[in-house]
Amino acid sequence: MNGPVTDERTLPLAVRLAIAEVAAAAGAWCPSLSPDGGRVAYVTDRSGVPALEVAPVEGPGDPVLLSGPGEEVVSVAWSPDGARLVYLVSPGGSICAELHVVGADGTGHRMVAGEDPRATVFAGGWTGPGSYACTIARGDGPDADVVLVDVEDGTARTLARGGFLSVTSVSADERFVLARRGPRGYRHIVVVDVATGEQRRVLAPEAAGGIASEDGRFGPDRRSVYLRASLPGVPGADRAGLVVVPLSEDGVPGVGRTVLYRPDADLDGYALRTDGTLLAVWNNDGVTELWVHALVDGAVVRQIPLPQPVMPGWSLAADGMTLIAEQTGPRAPRGLWRVPLTGTAVPGPLSSTPPRPDPALLVEPVRHSYRTPDGVELSGWLYTPPGRSGPNRTVVSFHGGPEGQERPSYSPVAQGLVATGFTVFAPNVRGSGGSGRAFMTADDGPAREASFADVRTTVEALVAAGIAEPGRIGSHGWSYGGYLTLVALTRWPDLFAAGATLAGMSDLRTFFAGTEPWMAAASVTEYGDPVADREMLGALSPMTTADRLRAPVLLAHGDRDTNVPVLESVQLHQALQALGATSHLLLLPGEGHTIVGRDHLVELSERVAAWFDRWL
Repeated sequence: MNGPVTDERTLPLAVRLAIAEVAAAAGAWCPSLSPDGGRVAYVTDRSGVPALEVAPVEGPGDPVLLSGPGEEVVSVAWSPDGARLVYLVSPGGSICAELHVVGADGTGHRMVAGEDPRATVFAGGWTGPGSYACTIARGDGPDADVVLVDVEDGTARTLARGGFLSVTSVSADERFVLARRGPRGYRHIVVVDVATGEQRRVLAPEAAGGIASEDGRFGPDRRSVYLRASLPGVPGADRAGLVVVPLSEDGVPGVGRTVLYRPDADLDGYALRTDGTLLAVWNNDGVTELWVHALVDGAVVRQIPLPQPVMPGWSLAADGMTLIAEQTGPRAPRGLWRVPLTGTAVPGPLSSTPPRPDPALLVEPVRHSYRTPDGVELSGWLYTPPGRSGPNRTVVSFHGGPEGQERPSYSPVAQGLVATGFTVFAPNVRGSGGSGRAFMTADDGPAREASFADVRTTVEALVAAGIAEPGRIGSHGWSYGGYLTLVALTRWPDLFAAGATLAGMSDLRTFFAGTEPWMAAASVTEYGDPVADREMLGALSPMTTADRLRAPVLLAHGDRDTNVPVLESVQLHQALQALGATSHLLLLPGEGHTIVGRDHLVELSERVAAWFDRWL
């Protein structure tokens, strides 16, 4: 690095201790209830890395660790008979996940898919006590097959192929498969005839809103398909709702009918209950709302209060009466709650959920809205240090995706910056999810150039509102947010006084060349074609204007990242060093695209806070 070096020792000890407690807080997520509802399997990082545990839902009993030593667990699902669990493992932080199985008593652990280190297994679902349907990308091309794995002996049978097929449901007779196809932002559900391999779109492409999401599933009658989609028959519909499509005996889809739709919220998830109602998970400006609807007409039956504002995951009991909810909020790392869906009982945390950090160290953000020069309303979450009023040193933090969304969930980096005395603003600029389809696709391809202006508008709005102090504003971002930070630092050299990125792309051309083949194929509609649009991708890449960067920049990256390859940070750091710019490269060993190791989370949070404390 050129210029002064900074590390966490530049921060006062009390601040460092506060950041460490916030960043080291353990969580629990991805709940999966046992069929009898008595136990829950979940992922937790209480040991320092994500692992698989099983614990009783009620009553005494300590959690039992079921995953192997050093296994970095991604997700888990309980078998229909309760005898086994399958779970995904990320070997050494790699995105190329493996499928493992273990008995509910901890015996019989083995890998059943993903032996090829180039392959990537994507979660699917159980089709019976001994068979699990999943998607496997082989690593030598953009396609992925739907595979039925026999968890007894590890043998596999391909059910569907032809394109990147992400399985969402398999019919009980295994005659048909529902799978998601298509690139990012333009995915749709197809029904695949297993015998012939024929694929049919569930919603016709010419239908209004004929783009479906990834959670199509067969209805209880096996003659219909439910899926989350932008809606046919709803003029101007832009939000995700629920559609039901009839299916003939031969698997031919009919005309879809809208079941649920709200103009003010997106449908995040749903479940069909045995009493003829629907459980709907709505995303309303980033806050989760849990509603019960009548299946026949979509009428609201009741609204279920939740203890925290965001529910990223959940598992419904077989009788539909109880939900195990993964809950998180600004002062609450991900934890598990038992949520009754009937009667007057109130939600309660499971005893196996790790303890929270001291709430006095954390602040509640508020939603802050503003408008762009062309009239688009933007918003984000504003974190303000206690007792602070008037302009302050401010860090603008951009989320990944870009179709991700800032929500009022637990953010160790944001809270660590607040503990250091910074105001933090986490915006949802054009291209973010949670505000309808048009907003999410407003930055696709050539439109990305115009969407960059939202960064400048955000800074100007914060200054005009008396929130940010001019000349003492920093930019931070993860993945696409890191790319957006680098774009801003090179296009408007005086806009930010310092920057920090985690796993950000520096050159879209080398990103396409180095990422996993299936990721490259899925990203064409988002960024552009790596061959036909190579000139445009170069113009959109910070590497091509690196000589304009003036602000000090911290480039952090997991050294096992193959989603956004680590080269993206290394090559920019080398270029900046050659130009005499101030940059620092922080490589986190054994980490992938998402940093999961507790020690590295603490290190990263301290280094980001110290970096901005030094340069702002």
